[in-house]
Amino acid sequence: MILVLAWLLPCTVLAALAPRWLDAGMMRLVSEVLLAICMAQMWNLLAGYGGLLSLGHQLFIGIGAYALFDFTQRTGLSPYLVLPVTGVLGALAAMVVAPALFRLRDAYFSIGIWVVAEIVTLLVSKTPALGGSAGLTLDMSMLEDIEQFAQVSFWLACSLGICAVAGLYLLMQSRLGLAVTAVRDNEVAARSIGIDVQRVRLITFVISGAVCSLAGAVYFMGGMFVVPGSAFDINWVVMMLFATMIGGIGTIVGPVVGVLVWFGLRELLAVSLGISGGWYLIAMGCVAMAVSLFAPRGLVGLWPMGSARRVAS
Repeated sequence: MILVLAWLLPCTVLAALAPRWLDAGMMRLVSEVLLAICMAQMWNLLAGYGGLLSLGHQLFIGIGAYALFDFTQRTGLSPYLVLPVTGVLGALAAMVVAPALFRLRDAYFSIGIWVVAEIVTLLVSKTPALGGSAGLTLDMSMLEDIEQFAQVSFWLACSLGICAVAGLYLLMQSRLGLAVTAVRDNEVAARSIGIDVQRVRLITFVISGAVCSLAGAVYFMGGMFVVPGSAFDINWVVMMLFATMIGGIGTIVGPVVGVLVWFGLRELLAVSLGISGGWYLIAMGCVAMAVSLFAPRGLVGLWPMGSARRVAS
């Protein structure tokens, strides 16, 4: 707990004061980084700690985004008040698909959740009430102060990013966290000592889905527009997988490092050097292969063993 507070308080203070120093473009970039950290940590919770490799987590990103836009439009409520609903719907979606997906193992689970995400994408794009392929625009009529919208969106992104790291750390120190890793390491042994494997997996899956839905809602709220192709984009999972694997799967610090590498490369290659999208992705792939060959445990694994243990667990 002391370790969490040691960096949580300074991060909170910096987040509160950052809008005074950052322009709108930089605030948007920092928001993207923090929301990506949140998503990567939730993917890491499921894959790194729970042993369930997901290729369909864009399902929850899209559900969160569309829930925010649709509920705001239908109810006339402020988007801030609707945000908790997106997390609830993400949790419900995870609970609905879990019984079928948990019958699958390993690669079959990964493909199964990806198929579910693709089905939902098609359903949303074919539903006129959700804007079809044209998407939806955020209803801003209930916001009292439009000028502070960018700042509030930034603070929400900061809250999710900081809380995801701190929350995952605290979760993995709890009895539930120990049960999650026990199930990952040896399911049979976990059952033999009385752990309810299905219950543990369900809780992990629901937490991951709910928080990813919240992150997706906050991300697209900042852009004020959503379409199926961007909300349910497979590149969301590519980013989560890349960041977690590059940084160090099954660690707290790993996804944070991986996300910083992801955005650092993106800004360097695509923005500063003007390299086209195809070459940019090729460069990302080369980095991923190099890290896989020379640092199988991720970049965190290159740190001295004592330091790595203190920050990675």
